[in-house]
Amino acid sequence: MKTKLKINGMSCNHCVSRVEETVKALPGVKKVNVHLKKEIGTITLDETVIQPLTICQAINDLGYQAEVI
Repeated sequence: MKTKLKINGMSCNHCVSRVEETVKALPGVKKVNVHLKKEIGTITLDETVIQPLTICQAINDLGYQAEVI
């Protein structure tokens, strides 16, 4: 399953790397692509293992604001 997230609060490529590394480390996440200027994250995941809201929470715990779009 592919899902898109709106991610607010990123200001540089370091922020993008931080979000991508955190999300990639979650079980059930297969692929992550975060676009800084569009503030969009596209994630391919196994929904039997992880839900999009769990990914949003992991990003929020980093200090950014993520929501499913």
